Amino acid sequence: MIPELRKRFNAHWRPELYSRFLRRANEAVGTPIEFRLNETPVFLPRPLLDKMIRYGIELYEQLANNYEYRRVSDAAVPSNFYVPNEDRHPLFMQVDFGLIQQSDGTLQPRLVEIQGFPSVYGFQAAIADAYAETYGLEEITGCRLTPFLGGLEHNSYRALLSKAIVGNHAPENVVLLEIDPYSQKTLPDFLVTQRWLGIRIACISQVEKRGRKLFLDDIPIERMYNRVIFDELVRRDIEYKFAFTDDLDVEWAGHPNWFFRLSKFSLPWFHHPSVPETRFLSDVRDLPDHPDDYVLKPLYSFAGLGVKIGPTKQELEEIPASERHSFVLQRRMEFVPTLETPMGMTKVEVRIMYIRDDDLFKPVTTVIRTGRGKMMGVDFNKNLDWVGASAGFSVTG
Repeated sequence: MIPELRKRFNAHWRPELYSRFLRRANEAVGTPIEFRLNETPVFLPRPLLDKMIRYGIELYEQLANNYEYRRVSDAAVPSNFYVPNEDRHPLFMQVDFGLIQQSDGTLQPRLVEIQGFPSVYGFQAAIADAYAETYGLEEITGCRLTPFLGGLEHNSYRALLSKAIVGNHAPENVVLLEIDPYSQKTLPDFLVTQRWLGIRIACISQVEKRGRKLFLDDIPIERMYNRVIFDELVRRDIEYKFAFTDDLDVEWAGHPNWFFRLSKFSLPWFHHPSVPETRFLSDVRDLPDHPDDYVLKPLYSFAGLGVKIGPTKQELEEIPASERHSFVLQRRMEFVPTLETPMGMTKVEVRIMYIRDDDLFKPVTTVIRTGRGKMMGVDFNKNLDWVGASAGFSVTG
């Protein structure tokens, strides 16, 4: 998206460099990466990046200052997953933007999704390093580049991540909690996080409860970095030895209730230039005459599961009235391809990642997804080159 840097990179690129990058990325995370990495990083123009950073904070503040939203969002948290002692604000926030092109040719961000749940903070920094080192990005672009935001560099980024996840506890008393973590596609992120911070990784079924305390291998858990996706927990009917509703003597690094509170449930509550028209399906009395101009999204799904772009009227009518509150209908945006590659122009989705520190949301880095299919997910971009996960860099200094 910075034409001169893109031109220099494309002229420098060779297949053998990409192969070397993939090897280095796998070595950096300590396990084979099971999803596709793009052949290229993305160079983000600073004004556009700054706008997305500002928009993400403005969006959260709209919710934080809305008493009615806070009250109604209680209903978004299922009673069997309502965790006591909720933090007033989420510790982690992710805001995803696609890009549209206005009539004057300028690019503008439009909200895709917002989440109060951790993302791949460790993995993203690791693959950014792999891109920078393998391709020699600063040498070929002639610019000082950074994958970090908010003035952070590698050491200060890791220090902030440690402060958020480990806090004041000994690392051995901090656990990254997931379902079958060593079988998840996000395992590379877990391993980087473990290596950086010294914490332990645990499957939820391994955790034991004794009174109000939780234990892993007889070692008390004082702080939990929750990475459990709740719809997966329900879908797979996983058995575990405590209840999220228990009043436990444990701190949460990312309180689980924010998985539900700050989510697709939030979309209809925004009034912001970056947010396309979005309504709960239960509030749509007259279905649109042209439903292909909309996107149907289930409230609690990850990786695009259940999302329908341009649903038919019949598909909308077949959703039972009792379930319509669990879907949003969002006006479809025509996201413009902005990444020039040897295989053609490619769309870019930018996730701004924040960590709450000193009562402020601090932007820390980006997650980049690229694709030429209907959506950014792997299933929509099969058998394509120059698509997949990537890292964002901006010019610094």
